[in-house]
Amino acid sequence: MSAASEEASTKEVTEKVADLQVGEGRRATAGKGPRMDDTSARKIGGDSFTVRTPNAPFLKEREAIYEKIKERREAELATKTPVDITVTMPDGNVLSKNKDETPFQAWKTTPYDVAKAISQGLADASSVARVTYESYVPDYSAFEDGMESADTLAEAMEDGGVEQDESQEGNKAILWDLGRPLVGPVSKLELLKFADDQDAKTTFWHSSAHMLGEALEHLYGCKLTIGPPLKGGFYYDSYMGKDALREDDYKPVEQEVTKIIKQKQKFERMVVTKEEALELFADNPFKQEILTTKVADGSRTTVYKCGDLIDLCRGPHVMHTGKVKAFAATRHSATNWLGDTDNDSLQRMYGISFPDKKMLKVWKENQEKAKERDHRRIANQQQLVMFHELSAGSAFWLPHGARIYNKLIEFIKGHYWKRGYDEIITPNVFNLDLWHQSGHAMHYKDAMFCFDVEGQEWAMKPMNCPGHCLMFGSAIRSYRDLPIRYADFGVLHRNELSGALSGLTRVRRFQQDDAHIFCREDQIEAEVLGALDFMKSVYDTFGMTYKLELSTRPKKALGDIELWDRAEKALANAMDDFAGKGGWRVNPGDGAFYGPKIDIKVMDAMERVHQCATVQLDFQLPIRFDLQYNTGLKPEEGEPFARPVMVHRAMLGSVERMFAVLCEHYGGKWPLWLSPRQMMVVPIHADWSDYCQSVRDKLHAEKFYADVDLSRSTFQKKVRNAQVAQYNFQLVVGENEVNNGTVNIRTRDNKVKGEMKVEEMIEMFKKMRDDYE
Repeated sequence: MSAASEEASTKEVTEKVADLQVGEGRRATAGKGPRMDDTSARKIGGDSFTVRTPNAPFLKEREAIYEKIKERREAELATKTPVDITVTMPDGNVLSKNKDETPFQAWKTTPYDVAKAISQGLADASSVARVTYESYVPDYSAFEDGMESADTLAEAMEDGGVEQDESQEGNKAILWDLGRPLVGPVSKLELLKFADDQDAKTTFWHSSAHMLGEALEHLYGCKLTIGPPLKGGFYYDSYMGKDALREDDYKPVEQEVTKIIKQKQKFERMVVTKEEALELFADNPFKQEILTTKVADGSRTTVYKCGDLIDLCRGPHVMHTGKVKAFAATRHSATNWLGDTDNDSLQRMYGISFPDKKMLKVWKENQEKAKERDHRRIANQQQLVMFHELSAGSAFWLPHGARIYNKLIEFIKGHYWKRGYDEIITPNVFNLDLWHQSGHAMHYKDAMFCFDVEGQEWAMKPMNCPGHCLMFGSAIRSYRDLPIRYADFGVLHRNELSGALSGLTRVRRFQQDDAHIFCREDQIEAEVLGALDFMKSVYDTFGMTYKLELSTRPKKALGDIELWDRAEKALANAMDDFAGKGGWRVNPGDGAFYGPKIDIKVMDAMERVHQCATVQLDFQLPIRFDLQYNTGLKPEEGEPFARPVMVHRAMLGSVERMFAVLCEHYGGKWPLWLSPRQMMVVPIHADWSDYCQSVRDKLHAEKFYADVDLSRSTFQKKVRNAQVAQYNFQLVVGENEVNNGTVNIRTRDNKVKGEMKVEEMIEMFKKMRDDYE
């Protein structure tokens, strides 16, 4: 390979790996796990694991049971009638035959076979298929195929930031193993590659989790519990009694997975009855627990086998273990069964894998960069934020951190003034009746801080919207009053589990740049367009790019379908106007039950994806609070009153979380307008201290954060200290500067800008600040 082509190849790999960070999205933490209906604390692991036992006897016993069940399924399959089918590709090309002219048939032809009919390279490069069926063959039963049982990993995957495909009905797309026979004519077959599709990555990492589980069973004989994929990687939880994983275990695990990779073990899907599954996992009390609480009596579910690992799993998976070319154990931690600290202690091992060794190398390099930019590290070094166990999950904003926090709020308030928002202030505590009326108490009470007030239950507010509804409903509103835009930086509290707390990205006390717009239906498009323009201005200022997704009506949507359709069309029109046709994508069925939304995913300097801003329509809260406005129509002309549409929108989201995102985006090198340390005045000699103090005072009068270094350090040491502390500029003063009424300007990157009059310098800094530089 030439140097140029190798450089191009490395660049391509870098771009593919850039956004892969373990734990992105909603964090899967030591306090997280699968949640069951029965969460009563109890120990169920017992002596199912007592000592590390390589190649434990239960592996062969389980495999023997599997083979007996497999014979029954093969007998069932033999009763099915293969019928000819067609498969339509995304480009509209309709395929019906293999290369040898034999027809595609239900119960026999797989997506891999279809891919091979196009090219062997396509088949080998694909990780999983996304299938939209035109119809199912008559002798196919979703119940018989185990497709109607619950996905036992769904909640753990959601906690790990994985967006779930809930479509198993109608004509919606379904993720399908490449090696699994099709069961009807296909109206659209997508062949997904790791590099191009998040579902392909999720499948790849799910398969890698099974390989990690297999290695853990081989080496230690531990009892596996759950092993979900994450937004960037995977983990497996296992029961090891009083034993625990150590860093010394990483290398043996990686070596064992390497053996599994070389064996190219096939991932084999098999449907099992609940009774058969209970027999398969008779030795594992945790799998038994999942089966008894998640799988209905008389129903079926699925397991997957690779090597001698057999795991309760919905799938899908890659074709075989050889698809994984690079694997690394990344970290380990303790957790608890069902996330309850009164339950059995489990051992969690995290991993990452790729279909290319170069990708793993780039990923490791990115992890090192991420460590350097970790907001917790920077906030500690720059003395911005502290935490204390007496108020866990609530940040103490030190003086320099408060400067940044307040500047972010001031920045948004400046936009509010220009964009026609009215700032309001609402209470921090409410009678719980408010949350019953809004519907939040039913689903959200466990995440609220509740307390007794004179025999009634009250709570600290976890969000602002119900209070804003009370305010809107407190007066008679006319159609002429709309839109009304309420903006509120009220303090919010959410009772996060201690194990879920993480720096500033998951806290218990926070503020949002929260706003709610009450508008007429005919104003939706204009208001959404205004919100998108607001968002663009904010993230352009931060130097961050973004992607837009329209999440449409879910299956459990409430309200009038025609209103949903009109609202989705208004959102789509606004996005077309804002980003152009093709400048955004649809996320079908992923809207909230109360209205469609626009998901805004922003990318930082390391190309990591963050979801901070949002624009969300709400049809339900106006109904729950009986909000109305006067339409101006007489009864004979139409309805005299109508409900407003409510638009939830945030640009920063949580100020705490945005602080963390920006801290890592800038790597602690805050731009001048946001910096808590803007100028350090450095005298070459103590004789010039009074002049330096006068320069500092002039800067302070113009609301700049300026300091003077009057220490006994050497001049070079003073300059270096200011640069390490991330002062944007060092203003050096010697005899010439005193005589000339000037300073000599240096940047934190040690670039010398030269001598400048103090008044000219201040004007230059004011312009930089006004231009958000």
